[in-house]
Amino acid sequence: MNTRLLNRRFLVLLLGLSSLVAWPAWGADEAADVLIKRLSSDVLDNIKGDKAIQAGDVSRIVALVDGKIMPNVNFKRMTAAAVGPAWRQATPEQQKRLQEEFKILLVRTYAGALTQVSDQTIFVKPMRAAAEDKEVVVRTEVKGRGDAIQLDYRLEKTPGEGAGWKIYNLNVLGAWLVETYRSDFAQQINAKGIDGLITTLAERNKANAKKG
Repeated sequence: MNTRLLNRRFLVLLLGLSSLVAWPAWGADEAADVLIKRLSSDVLDNIKGDKAIQAGDVSRIVALVDGKIMPNVNFKRMTAAAVGPAWRQATPEQQKRLQEEFKILLVRTYAGALTQVSDQTIFVKPMRAAAEDKEVVVRTEVKGRGDAIQLDYRLEKTPGEGAGWKIYNLNVLGAWLVETYRSDFAQQINAKGIDGLITTLAERNKANAKKG
């Protein structure tokens, strides 16, 4: 896949995930589209106001993801879906490592994309869903220079402590994030097994870290 296209996709992905920054917890009854609309309203100001992120400070981006974004994402489900059927055969330790390395890959590979944020605005489209639905899709567009960019969220409603809507997949420019990685991960698992995938991800992350 074209590197420029991947960078553009991940820029929009980070815009979407970063819309979860710096907001307090709200009630579990809040509608998914209302959640996304509310959280997105100040996203660009938050990004533009952080000079360290604009300068490509990876440690700052990692801290942002850990502290503000991950509590609003079901990252275990996201990783499990990307790994596919082999996830069920992985040990708890392997699952933990997969989540850790996958997160680092997502953050570090395209950390520089945030430096491209300029005049984008996020618009949330009307959502069709029943009150009893436990999984929904919220569709948005990122508008700026050039054509509008599609950014859709898949969310699930979680019960118990921390109840509310949580993101588990994103569609960026017509490609769902999980499915984009699943075929690559499947090839690695078929060739080298779960440990081989973990090693490959760790090596990619080390290489990206050296590039700064």
